[in-house]
Amino acid sequence: MIATPAYAAFDATSPLRPLTVERREPRPTDVAIDILYCGVCHSDLHQVRNQWAHTSYPLVPGHEIVGRVARVGAAVTRFAVGDAVGVGCFVDSCRRCAACARGEEQYCHGVTFTYNGVQDGAPTFGGYSTGIVVDERYVLRIPPSLPLHAAAPLLCAGITTWSPLRHWKVGPGTRVGVVGLGGLGHMAVKLAAALGAEVTLFSSSPSKAADGKRLGAQEVVLAGDDAAIARHAERLDLAIDTASVKHDLGRFLGTLRTDGTMVLLGAPERPAELSAFSLISRRRSLGGSLIGGIAETQEALDFCGDKGLAADVEVIPMQAIDTAYDRMERGDVRYRFVIDLATLRA
Repeated sequence: MIATPAYAAFDATSPLRPLTVERREPRPTDVAIDILYCGVCHSDLHQVRNQWAHTSYPLVPGHEIVGRVARVGAAVTRFAVGDAVGVGCFVDSCRRCAACARGEEQYCHGVTFTYNGVQDGAPTFGGYSTGIVVDERYVLRIPPSLPLHAAAPLLCAGITTWSPLRHWKVGPGTRVGVVGLGGLGHMAVKLAAALGAEVTLFSSSPSKAADGKRLGAQEVVLAGDDAAIARHAERLDLAIDTASVKHDLGRFLGTLRTDGTMVLLGAPERPAELSAFSLISRRRSLGGSLIGGIAETQEALDFCGDKGLAADVEVIPMQAIDTAYDRMERGDVRYRFVIDLATLRA
């Protein structure tokens, strides 16, 4: 086993603190990765604070992992020592079910999540650590054109927004609304605009209007402005809802045309209420989407590499994670925290 420095939550209320975790020695198809950067996802906060009520402690969060290959197993064919690679939200799946056959491993009932999961009878530990060992099938190649620190959030925030944009066939001529400008929302705006869509951002923060346009939105609408929302009634083909707090879904469903779709990406801890008339009056659909499969994640990374797209990030030391969580809860980040794991090695 490989002793690996990490940072962990030991309960729902205490600050995170150091923990040494054990990583397995690489098997024939494994890749051992020296982690350089790890993004901080809002789901990290949910799980650290047990807001989804299924956290097992100690918990080492982190599923936006970027680093370099340190060792490879004897049967590895896809990667070599020194390659820039990433690991996203899961590190294994059953490899036999219909979802796995479709390349949608995220919907496999046997998916193994990167942290707060179980693999070989032991808990999985995430990217708030200096290294990880993963089967090569679940490792992604980072395009050389992308800065590694800014590429890390593409492993969750990027693919989580890319997947519904592709599934609902967004392209030139499509009108897309994005609800919320945070880690997910800022990538949704960037990606939808890069795919050729007309993008409208709905944000509760007036201070983010200029950023919304810089990122690619043609228009920014304040979510609390009834008149502005009304002017967008029945305009949009697709609404990407990234908000992670409870809010009025019907308010944004009304911006969809007949047969339009709203896709939920955020996961508020409390259920939303919804009037059926907001759907049946215009044959609208309300859907959801969960990250993306390995092939689709690589597609997203390659698209970002070709377009020169990456996340807007603030790099922090590992020791500042609790402050980062507090700021993230207040919306005080533009738009993703990324941990520099060199600060855990020091």
